[in-house]
Amino acid sequence: MLTERVDALSELLGLSRTRVSHEALDGAGELLERVGDRRRLSADHTVVALAGATGSGKSSLFNALTGLELSRIGVRRPTTSAPVACAWDPRGASGLLDRLGIAPKARFARHSALDAVAERTDDGPAGLVLLDLPDHDSAATAHRDQVDRVLKLVDVIVWVLDPEKYADAALHERYLRPLAGHADVTIVVLNQIDRLPEEAVEQVLDDLRRLLDDDGLAVGEHGEDGAMVMAVSALSGDGVPELRAAVGQVVSERAAASRRLSADVDGLAERLRPLYVAEGVTGLTDRAREDFTASLAHAVGAAAAGRAAERAWARAADEACGTPWRQLRRVRGGGSGDDAFDGRRPALSASRASVDEAVRSVAAEAVAGLPAPWAQAVREAARRGGRTLPEALDTAVERAAPDEPLRPRWWSAVGTAQWLLALLATAALVSGTVTAAGALRLPWWLPPVLLAVGALGGPVLTRVSRFAARGPARRHGQAAERRMADAAADCGRARVLEPLAAELLRYREVREQYGVLTGNHFRMTELSTAGQ
Repeated sequence: MLTERVDALSELLGLSRTRVSHEALDGAGELLERVGDRRRLSADHTVVALAGATGSGKSSLFNALTGLELSRIGVRRPTTSAPVACAWDPRGASGLLDRLGIAPKARFARHSALDAVAERTDDGPAGLVLLDLPDHDSAATAHRDQVDRVLKLVDVIVWVLDPEKYADAALHERYLRPLAGHADVTIVVLNQIDRLPEEAVEQVLDDLRRLLDDDGLAVGEHGEDGAMVMAVSALSGDGVPELRAAVGQVVSERAAASRRLSADVDGLAERLRPLYVAEGVTGLTDRAREDFTASLAHAVGAAAAGRAAERAWARAADEACGTPWRQLRRVRGGGSGDDAFDGRRPALSASRASVDEAVRSVAAEAVAGLPAPWAQAVREAARRGGRTLPEALDTAVERAAPDEPLRPRWWSAVGTAQWLLALLATAALVSGTVTAAGALRLPWWLPPVLLAVGALGGPVLTRVSRFAARGPARRHGQAAERRMADAAADCGRARVLEPLAAELLRYREVREQYGVLTGNHFRMTELSTAGQ
């Protein structure tokens, strides 16, 4: 499990470096190195550090646990100026001690030292490496720095408190509270209970547990696991066997190192949470994408171009199907049926203001709920695409502009019929004149009837043709509008929506990796990304 989480952290950092600031990721790379270093070293050893304030009796307790006078005890404080280590089994522990920065002269092997000074039968927990640290409240800054450095590297921390300073605010705020997530690798020891009346020991322990509960380290009101709390006296030996047994139990399990590293990963994951966890549903909805493409269609004037194409088609049909006299007037004016569409296209230039507003709106939809770094990356992607989108739209809609349609056959048929009707009216007029002069014998009513058919049939046919042209003209305009809208939508997808989708997809990947990091795999079905 830890391996999977560490791999997820490494992948998370790789995906985030160009999106999240180095300051925000501060400590993540260091943690990866720390985890890698600890896992390369001995898994058979557990490093337990005794930490505490000046006068808490750490060195006395260290000597009591080892059974040897290894750590110097004195009236002058601070007594311990550098960490002292005792390894129950030193074989394979040198790498750990090097990592901790323990000086060679401050390293002891309990077995060999014990053999040299006394005959003992209690070998203690094999694999234990016990440290006595300098005082965390030492007046010497170098001592405090050593404590802070080593505490990041040990597997288990035993906090040694005394009856006078167990409630010290600096201890709780600087160390215990920040380590609340490390409760299962923390033991809190109230030392020097020999200085308290017997009835006062439980009272002080209860107060200590209350403080630790506020810090998040002790057993909480709901019964969650917390740090072990014990009372001992290094001077009288009371509680020391129990503490030694508790430490031995932790060491024998050989899981403290992994638990400590997991707790470190948990702490980092919680600190990084605002960078990776969105508020609610994120991504682009279908409605947002449709609104964006509709806005682009409006910006390029697709509807206006469609209406112009419809009017031009209807005008061309009217001229092709009009009476010969109208056609002759148009010819004398220099026009032709094929020119009906020329010079009537709207200016094909996208409205910059409308395009900018469409880009801002879709970007606002895309960043809704996203953590700040990813929202910024999405906005940058939208801005980059938005800068080149207007020119791209101009080019695309120019290519998609409506051209002259193919002339329907019925236009030619109606035009021919118009000429035939005109010829009929002309023939009727001539025949009527000739008949009236007596040069031609025809029924008197025939020329007037033919003249009426020829003269009235043309306008009637023109009106019928106009009515018949409405549907095709409308469809032609709709097709022209659709082509321009599709061209604008294609530009919008390529320049804006797809880059937004790429950023949202990257966020999806880091969100999934963050879920692995926390040990809680997020369901990603709520994340909708554009262009997928």
